[in-house]
Amino acid sequence: MENKIEKNNEEIEKIENSQKDFESLQENEEKKKFYLFKKVGIVDRYNFYEYLWVLLDGGVNIGEAILTAWEKIQNSFFREKIRNELYTYVSSGDTLSKSMKKLPFIFENSEVAIIEAGETTGMINIALSRLSDELKKNYVLRQKVKSALTYPIIIFLFLLVALIIVLTYVIPAITPLFDNSWVELPFSTKALISTSYFVSHNFILLLLWVFALFVFFIWYKWTEKGKANIDYFLLSIPLIWKVYRNYILAWIASNFWNLISSWVPVIKALSLVGKTSNNMVYETIFNSIIERVSKGEKITDAMKEVDKTTWFFPWDFIQMLSVWEKTATLDKVSQKIYNQYSREVEYSLGNLTKWIEPIAILFAWAFVLWFAFAIFGAILKVTQTVW
Repeated sequence: MENKIEKNNEEIEKIENSQKDFESLQENEEKKKFYLFKKVGIVDRYNFYEYLWVLLDGGVNIGEAILTAWEKIQNSFFREKIRNELYTYVSSGDTLSKSMKKLPFIFENSEVAIIEAGETTGMINIALSRLSDELKKNYVLRQKVKSALTYPIIIFLFLLVALIIVLTYVIPAITPLFDNSWVELPFSTKALISTSYFVSHNFILLLLWVFALFVFFIWYKWTEKGKANIDYFLLSIPLIWKVYRNYILAWIASNFWNLISSWVPVIKALSLVGKTSNNMVYETIFNSIIERVSKGEKITDAMKEVDKTTWFFPWDFIQMLSVWEKTATLDKVSQKIYNQYSREVEYSLGNLTKWIEPIAILFAWAFVLWFAFAIFGAILKVTQTVW
């Protein structure tokens, strides 16, 4: 009887060991997975924070909440990082904010700071709720910008495709008609034929040049100097600069309120707002503001000194912030700023789309006129010679 019990125990141990081996093998396989796009979007993050908030508010502990949220996340790369890293760090005794700091390529510094402040004050539920709501609002605003710019981009793409078709197929098909006429062709016709010849005979080379420029642009954008120049350029382009600036200001208002209301210190909040604006120009400006605020100046006074032309911080933005400094009603003021500049973004986008369509039509008419003058001018020359 005892021998049977020992054998059963040995079999159970073997089964348990095999299960552990299988689980460890499965974990190793998950770690070895290759992901083409290692990116965690704003939607994934605000869903994750919302799941955590609901579960923690319902009395679930942080470890179980992370595992439950992991099951609901759709992003495979994010799922792996939550299960294999974030959950492991939290299970080993780290706080949620400390664990998130170990994954800087997934979680923003401002998000970590808000959760850290929530843990310190014992209001992590409220911090997660606010964070989820603010990310949702910013995502909706970003989608409005993208959807508004889709139509103009499609128009220019159609124009480009039409131009390539005319230069590579239409013009080469009718060029032999003029080659055999022995007539001195007009300058517009010569220019059109030469352009067509260059494009059709160097099309692959042109594509390689475009690809090389694209690669150079991506590399240049990732350099500190390149990003600063591009950001400044975007804030200087007619029609576009106002959309871009208003979008950044709406993000600044939302993020600043979220940080301050989570009891993040003002200096740290200003630093995080500058970094998360994703604009080197504003980040540099906020660094100058921080230097002045550290010496005892008010935020609005520092903004006026740094931006004397009120190009980056409009007068109404500074005025509304000054109301917060006087009345300490940051939640109401920041909400008003966010709402106002969200409306400004929509209004600026409306103006941008109104202008882009006529500009596209103007380019199309310019090419059509060039084409018409070139072809009909050549036909008139040929007919005059025949007569």
